Amino acid sequence: MPADDEGAMIMVKLDDLLHERRMTLTELAERVGLTLANLSILKTGKAKAIRFSTLAAICRELECQPGDLLEFQAQ
Repeated sequence: MPADDEGAMIMVKLDDLLHERRMTLTELAERVGLTLANLSILKTGKAKAIRFSTLAAICRELECQPGDLLEFQAQ
C-alpha cells in the first residue's frame, strides 16, 4: 500500500502483519484506540503521516518493530 512523495514510496505492511498474527483490523483498532476508518487509511497506504504514539501502540499490539510495519522503496 503506497504513500507517494516525489518518486519515493513508503509501503505499509499492516495487512501482512495482521495476517501473520491472525488478528483483524477491527481487533487492532480496539486495542490501540483508533477508529477502524483511520486504521484502514493507514492500511491502504493513503495516510500522509502517523504519530509516533500510534506507531508505538501498533508495534506493541503486533509485537513488531516499526521497520516490520513500514518499508521505504526508492523509485
